[in-house]
Amino acid sequence: MKDAARGSGLALIGLRGTGKSTVGRIVAERLGRPFADADVELETRAGVTIKQLFADAGEPVFRDWEERILADLTTRPELVLATGGGVVLRESNRRRLAEFGRVVWLTAPTEILAARLEADARGLAGRPALTSAGTLAELAAVLKQREPLYRDLANLVVDTEGKSPEDVAQAILLRLD
Repeated sequence: MKDAARGSGLALIGLRGTGKSTVGRIVAERLGRPFADADVELETRAGVTIKQLFADAGEPVFRDWEERILADLTTRPELVLATGGGVVLRESNRRRLAEFGRVVWLTAPTEILAARLEADARGLAGRPALTSAGTLAELAAVLKQREPLYRDLANLVVDTEGKSPEDVAQAILLRLD
């Protein structure tokens, strides 16, 4: 996918807790571009939280919403876009992101992500559990499934461990062509 013709957008992918939304806002501000958080857009348009959508309608319906939101957002060529962590699960989404522009994969060890999520009251409360294994085990299981997809799609990989959101944003900006 990395060699596909691409637009001028910038998308951030990665597991929950990697900082996609926070870093995305900073990058957009520094580039003078608009920013969108796909999860926030989804909740606004669906009129319910992602957690509630999962509970009421199930993951397939949530993924359909996610695909529609991504299709809409990726028509905005100068956008900096924070995606949901599972957006890479559908081939159509991966293709759309590759065509949209540069794709930055934010990473961190699962222990760090679990600590970040558990330290933030909103970090777990508004998100559906994807397994019944607990935060750390869930993150490890989800990463095992998604890592090859993230790796294949990413033009740039940035480790967020031990870095402030500003430092991560700066690392992205320095590595963009």
